[in-house]
Parts: sequence; C-alpha cells; structure tokens
Amino acid sequence: MSESAKFVTGSTMRHVIVMAATGSVGLVAVFLVDALNLFYISLLGQQELAAAIGYAGTLIFFTTSIGIGLAIASTAITSRAIGAGRREEARELATTSLIYTAVIMALAALACLPYLDAIVHFLGARDETARLTVEFLLIVFPSMPLLGIGMCMSGLLRAAGDAKRAMYVTLFAGAATAVLDPIFIFGFDLGIHGAAISTVLTRFVLIFVGYYGLRRIHNLLALPSMPVLTGTLRPYLYIGLPAIMTQLATPVGNAYMTIEIAGYGDAAVAGWAVVGRLIPVAFGALFALSGAVGPILGQNYGALRFDRLYSTMRNSFIVIIAYTLVVWMLLFISSDYIAALFGVDGEAGEMVVFFCEYVSLTFLFTGMLFVANAAFNNLGYPLMSTIFNWGRSTLGIIPFVWIGSHYYGALGALAGYGLGAVFFGIAAAIACLRIIRGIAQKPPTEPPPPTDIQVSPAANSPFTSGKGAT
Repeated sequence: MSESAKFVTGSTMRHVIVMAATGSVGLVAVFLVDALNLFYISLLGQQELAAAIGYAGTLIFFTTSIGIGLAIASTAITSRAIGAGRREEARELATTSLIYTAVIMALAALACLPYLDAIVHFLGARDETARLTVEFLLIVFPSMPLLGIGMCMSGLLRAAGDAKRAMYVTLFAGAATAVLDPIFIFGFDLGIHGAAISTVLTRFVLIFVGYYGLRRIHNLLALPSMPVLTGTLRPYLYIGLPAIMTQLATPVGNAYMTIEIAGYGDAAVAGWAVVGRLIPVAFGALFALSGAVGPILGQNYGALRFDRLYSTMRNSFIVIIAYTLVVWMLLFISSDYIAALFGVDGEAGEMVVFFCEYVSLTFLFTGMLFVANAAFNNLGYPLMSTIFNWGRSTLGIIPFVWIGSHYYGALGALAGYGLGAVFFGIAAAIACLRIIRGIAQKPPTEPPPPTDIQVSPAANSPFTSGKGAT
C-alpha cells in the first residue's frame, strides 16, 4: 500500500464530504460564472442573445461530456495504480491519459465544426438567433482540447487525493472568467463574441493550474514508455468509451428537451437557458460528488479494501439526500427572486419558478444516478453506467417530456424532465449496491493492474489480473 493512497484509511464519510465539498466549490464557481455570463448577456437587452447562449450551451455541453468521460477513464486507471502502490506506473498513466484526451477532444471538435449550421438548425434556432449561436461556437469549439486536458488534470489531482488543488483548477478558471467576461462583453463592446473569447482564454488557466499541481506538487507526470503508451490504450478506451457514451446521454436528453421547448418560442428557450444555468449552480455538489467518489473507490479497489466500497456508497447516498432537501427548500423560498435576478418574466419567469418550487426536488434521484454511475465506471462495470444514463435520457425523458408538453405546455415538459429521474435513480442505486456486495464476496487475489483490463465472462467480472484472474 502506497503512502500516497490516502483514501484507503480514515473515515469514508470524511473523504466523501471533503472531496465533494472542495469539488463543488470549483464546479459551482465555473457554473456560477457561466450563469453570470448569461446575466451579462441579458443586460444587453436582446432576447435573441440569451436564446443563442442557450442553444450554444446545449452543444457545448455535448462536447464537454466527451471530456468528462475521458477524465473518468484517466481518474480510474490512475487511482487504481496509486491505491496498489504502483507510483511510477501511475505517473506514466497520468501523462498517457492527457495525450489521449487531447487527441480525442481535437478530433471531436474537428468533426463538429463543418456541421455547426445544420446542428444549430436541428436544435431549433432560426434567423438571427441561429447566426449568433454559430458565431459563438466557431470561436469556442477550437479550444475544446484545452478544456479536455484541464478537466483531465483536475481528475488526476483527485486521483492523487488532492481535493484542494483539484478545486483550484476550476476555481481559478472561474475567477478568470468573472474578470474577463465584463471586459470583453462591455469594455471592448464585443457582446456575445466577447463572451466566447473570454471562455477560450480561461481554458488556458485550467491547464496552467492543473499542470502546476500535477508536476510541481505531486510529481505525477512522467514521459510514458512506448509499452505503457500503447498498452494503456485498451483499458483507457474500455472505461473511456462507455463513460463518454454515458455522458453523451445527458446532452442528448437535454437536446430533445431544447427542441421541445423551442416550439414554444424564444421566451420559453430563454427560460430553459436560465434553468440550465441554475441546475449546476444549485446542484454542483451532486456533480462534484460523482467525481469525488471515483478516486475513493478506485484507490480502495486497487488496495483490496472492499469493505470500504460499501461504506463509501452508503455515505454518498446520505450526503445526496441531505444536500438535495436543503437546496430544494432554499430554491422554493427564493424562486421569485431568482427569476427577477435573471430578468425573466412571463412564460420564461414561470418556467424558472416552477423549476425551483417543484422540479428541483427530483435531483435527489438524479444525484443517486450520478454516484451509482461513478461506481460502475471505477469498479469495472462501465457499460452499466451507459445503460442507466441512456435509459434516463431516452425512456426517462422523451415520453415524460412529450406527454407533459402535450397536455400542459412548456411547464409540463419541464415536469416530465424531472419525473423520469426518479425511476432510474432508484434502480441505479440498487444495482450499484448489489455489484459492490458481489465484489466483496468474490475478491480478486491481487490488485487489478490498470494496464491489463480484460473481459472475463467466466469469472463474472470485467477484470483479470495476470495470475490472479477474478
């Protein structure tokens, strides 16, 4: 057991709370600035600009999800190596992960660029709103590899157990955005284009802060040998591809929601855009918790501490319930003030208030789904997270949103968006706990090498570990 594997000892509740708290500070800072960005745009007094930010956000969320999936793979394979005491291997795995992330994110951006007009039109944007959306995306999209590398670096810091510096990666980037946004939007009078330029510049901050933590503080980066570089590709993609598919499910569901809402006009889209910014600000801790649980599970799995897997998940669910109830009460009380803050009224304002008072409570089950997916990805069952997330984003969104929209309009669509999470959140939590119980009953004879992940149907586990196959 390596001294650097800090999650294999001590209270799992403390690890969960510390990792989630520090992670949520960084995430909420970024999402809060994103919401502030929308607020700045709203001050320009053109509803088309706010709607354009909403459409652009849907597509950026889609590509960002690829980066999240790759960061999950990077964190999983590196945290296992750290937990098993393979420090040198962990250093090479970390660097290899960054290389793969940069290449895949660049390819994803290049694949989307020629089709931006068609994609934006498909989402429902028209005329001036469509033109502004495409111009915003043309500035932001080429920087997608920078975002992917920055997200991966933050995940690697969490894999090392450094929750504080993982938080700094996004916290400093958020602070940079808060400073640069008004300068470019108002100071240089660039409007929505200034917001796009500010977004690109702050992604360099992500990389600078992440590199400093990984290289100077933890010495967790090393030039990989050719065997590690080539040998890591299979386990990286074994986790990364299902994780990407898992993450892509959410923006697909959101895209359907955006298309449905677009039928009610720019006012409804503007209201949905505000809700889209409010969700990560209010529930950033749940997003952060899903990222926090992964390294804890990965280190303990690599160290063969299977008793700590169950306690980690149990404590995570307790935190989810307590946090969601508190946030829901705060949103319920302040719903009218939140709508006024973003300057939305009429149909847009009704959507924001309805979300705060009712739909926000369903994030209790969304949080359970997030954390269960993190467990699936880090314990060798990434396809389970894919199945549950796609189930949520298709069967848990499309019929509910369609029925709600058909009978109750835009508010009914929003209600349907929340209700579908209930069923899939509960089912994912049950499946996750059953898998952990199975792992504890049939433990492997030695830690699973992160660079030798294979499918082993006969052993009912996707891992073999050299001589000691499970």
